[in-house]
Amino acid sequence: MSKSSQNPTASLLSIDNLSVDYEMKAISLRAIHDISFDLLAGQAVALVGESGSGKTTTAMSIAGLLSPNARVNGGEVRYRGTRLPINDDAAMRPYRWSEISVVFQGAMNALNPVHRIIKQIAEPCMLNGMSRDDARARARELLELVGIPADRGASYPHELSGGMRQRVMIAMALACSPSIVIGDEPTTALDVINQAQVLKLLVELRSKFNLALLLITHDLSVVAETCDRVMIMYAGRIVEDGTVAEIFAEPKHPYTRLLIESIPSPAKDKRIIRPIPGDPPTLVKRPSGCPFHPRCPSAMSICMIEDPQLERCGQGRVACHLHRSLRQADKVPVHA
Repeated sequence: MSKSSQNPTASLLSIDNLSVDYEMKAISLRAIHDISFDLLAGQAVALVGESGSGKTTTAMSIAGLLSPNARVNGGEVRYRGTRLPINDDAAMRPYRWSEISVVFQGAMNALNPVHRIIKQIAEPCMLNGMSRDDARARARELLELVGIPADRGASYPHELSGGMRQRVMIAMALACSPSIVIGDEPTTALDVINQAQVLKLLVELRSKFNLALLLITHDLSVVAETCDRVMIMYAGRIVEDGTVAEIFAEPKHPYTRLLIESIPSPAKDKRIIRPIPGDPPTLVKRPSGCPFHPRCPSAMSICMIEDPQLERCGQGRVACHLHRSLRQADKVPVHA
């Protein structure tokens, strides 16, 4: 049983003003800026945004798996109230697998091609003190849990389909009964049918073990049936977050609205798909003011000068000058 089931309403993970820099030769580039959010026991939260928005950097920071040229230079991550040593690989090892685990994208690259599947699933268990025989028994149990016959544990990764390999990655992530599973684009390399099957499996396992799930994706359509809350990231910042129902019904940030409008609709009215104009900013060249203003159809003069702050709004938060001005206008009394 997952440890998170001990207190289903507890805040397992608290991220406070997290900032990460990448060291590039003689310069330091800020990849994520002052990221803050909580992840509750049993909750599923999605980090959504285009490539380069900082989603994976945020997730790998939490797991202490940043690349060698990246470093957390501000803020902190607390797990069950304890500050995690996310800049210290050795100190983070006791937390990985047993408390926080990761399902990586591209299982063929994440799995070792020269070792059998059963050995790779059993390895995290043995690293956490389980005997070889017990670890292999656990691996067989996990294979069955994710819908793979136990005897396929003797296979090598290349002998499995893409969908089966991704299921193996999920089995590995569950090996030591973690409280939190981070899914880093776990369905990206799969066809539509396998994507649906893997997402369904994640939903079922989350319910069965009361897992907290942090799902990294660029695809809002994946989020609707999988998550409770959505955080929209752009240029290394959270620009909007809220419940799934709130975000889809009434998106407040122009970027969120454009993301939703870019999703193909099965409705009979055949909604016109509108791609987002322009390209996201790079780490080297970040616009002044709001980083989205060069692509924003609603940009105002203040957007080019001042970066909006993330403010509470309803059940979520939004960082947008336009939304703030509209909200303030609604509060102005109308006199006869």
